[in-house]
Amino acid sequence: MFQEKSRNNIDFKRHQFLITHIFTPFLPIIAMSYLLMTGGGDQWLAGFIYRIQGYEWRLVDNWIASTMLHRGGKIASILGVIVVLCIYILSFLKFQPNVRLWRTPLCYLLLAILTSVVVINFLKLLTNMDCPWSLLDYGGDRPFVGLFETRPLGLGRGKCFPAGHASAGYAWISLYFFFLMVKPSYRWLGLAIGILSGLIFGLTQQFRGAHFASHDLWSLAICWYISALMYAFFSKFGYHPRSHYCEKQLHQA
Repeated sequence: MFQEKSRNNIDFKRHQFLITHIFTPFLPIIAMSYLLMTGGGDQWLAGFIYRIQGYEWRLVDNWIASTMLHRGGKIASILGVIVVLCIYILSFLKFQPNVRLWRTPLCYLLLAILTSVVVINFLKLLTNMDCPWSLLDYGGDRPFVGLFETRPLGLGRGKCFPAGHASAGYAWISLYFFFLMVKPSYRWLGLAIGILSGLIFGLTQQFRGAHFASHDLWSLAICWYISALMYAFFSKFGYHPRSHYCEKQLHQA
């Protein structure tokens, strides 16, 4: 009877996880994508940003936007991955028994971040879409070609969809699921770190003319679903039997 009750509890958690983390975000993502990519939201927002800068992309070479938030943000994200990797390596050392409890969650975090960034950069090569700064309406020399439209021969390739730099922030949305494994009460902090980082990086690039809003939206969506599905794989669809034990041990340490 106990095993049957436990199995039912796991099935409920699995069903609940699929609804709240997989199916529920899907409709808002599709609706927002339609408004931006089909309803003209991308062009309206990019046009507004372009106009308030005096019909030029003044922040392209701005030190704060270009050096601190673009290059610096990328470096900060890489350093974060290196820190996670170092802690993961420590988890294999015998004199760090408490860190061993973090081994599987840290492995998840590393793989989720790296997979998100790699997938998004690979998709940029496939989708062949231009940045706003390359388009005729915003001071460039190319016509706008939609995601599913045939690109004219000789136009050259675009590498702007989804947003690569925003993914360096949104990839950290996997911290939400990491904390679900080790300390569930911190999961909203992890979510906030990922979303705020992605927003800052994404908006920086939008104001530089490097991306439309939909580029950032799809980076967020891809990072979320990769993180969620990998968490499902690592923890059997939302049920992680060691999370409370891990949290208790870490609290006592």
